[in-house]
Amino acid sequence: MARRRGRRGEETRKEPPLPNPEEGTMLCVVVRVLGADHLLIRCQDGVERKARIPGSLRRRMWMREGDIVLAAPWDFKPDRADVVYRYTKEEVRKLAEKGIVPQELIELAEELA
Repeated sequence: MARRRGRRGEETRKEPPLPNPEEGTMLCVVVRVLGADHLLIRCQDGVERKARIPGSLRRRMWMREGDIVLAAPWDFKPDRADVVYRYTKEEVRKLAEKGIVPQELIELAEELA
């Protein structure tokens, strides 16, 4: 399928909307990278969880300490979670302007980075 071209042959693409925390997900900060596709994250509710990076994100998104991620805690084991999305610095700035990301998480992320 061909891409639509704007003026002077410029390609125009719509950016997909940012994933926001919904029911069953929350914003977290990566505290430590444990290896073997596992992270230690601190969530909005103040709980530290061991999170795993699913196979669909392993090679596409590299995670490091201080990154803000969207995680889904497990129902049957509340101290574990799955990483759903990693926000870039630009995306965190946009979410902070909207008031979605609490200031405490941003300060913790800057402290760890």
